[in-house]
Amino acid sequence: MQHFKTLSAYFKYLELPKPEHPMLSVLCSQENNFLPCPKKSSPPITSDCYTISLKKIIKGELNYGRTQYDFTNGTLIFMAPRQVMQWDNQAAFEQKGFSINFHEDFIKGTELASKVKKYGFFSYSANEALHLSPKEEAQIESTVKSIETEYHNNQDVFSKDIIISQLSTLLKYAQRYYERQFINRKEYSNNLLEKFNNQLVDYFSSGNLSHNGIPSIEQLAKNMSVSQRYLSDTLKKETGKTSTKHLQLYLIDEAKNIILNPNKSISEVAYELGFEYPQYFSRLFKKKEGLSPSQYRDQFKLN
Repeated sequence: MQHFKTLSAYFKYLELPKPEHPMLSVLCSQENNFLPCPKKSSPPITSDCYTISLKKIIKGELNYGRTQYDFTNGTLIFMAPRQVMQWDNQAAFEQKGFSINFHEDFIKGTELASKVKKYGFFSYSANEALHLSPKEEAQIESTVKSIETEYHNNQDVFSKDIIISQLSTLLKYAQRYYERQFINRKEYSNNLLEKFNNQLVDYFSSGNLSHNGIPSIEQLAKNMSVSQRYLSDTLKKETGKTSTKHLQLYLIDEAKNIILNPNKSISEVAYELGFEYPQYFSRLFKKKEGLSPSQYRDQFKLN
């Protein structure tokens, strides 16, 4: 897989205009001009750059990884460094919007460098993009216009701080609008929780647990055709618990039934539930229930 360590090398591969700054590029469509399009297709690639882009397809179709997505309205997409990208265009297309790309070193040593890692939407996939209302789109574009103006100005000692401040504002707006999208898609959230629980039921009943161990959230999310981060964020908004917490609670519920079998040791229970180390199972059980597995078993003996 090809990896690009610099923004200029990345843009040269994409066949996009050369950046005016070695670690920052701001591309915006104008009233009578379309946003420059990257090369028509690419195998999986990675880079050391962040990307924030607003896509509005005016003509044609745009596919990511051989999957077509609806970009006819304002759709905001975020990509983090070293995130694998692959896309296919079946035909020529024209798009409006903007694309901001910056190398991870551009924000090093700033407050944004630590904050950006907390924005989970940089780990979402294309089908989990942010769909903006007209008012939200206008606000985002206004912020980007300020970034673009500063980008094209003659660089001075204030330029970087101003651009980073505006980038931070842009990401805060995105976080706010994602909160709105989570609320508006409550039916989808409920469906995602149901699918997640069904995944666990199928996995546990199939006998995979004792042979393959506890399923990873990454694998469960992949089976549901969503990204790991989006699954966790959606479940947390809906239930107050992350996907990891839901998995742990499911394991504890299963453990309660098995523990009551007096012929099995606590270690055997742990191995049956897919835990590699019985000590970890015991710690998790006590953390969730306030009792050790042995105390839980003894409690029922008394009753």
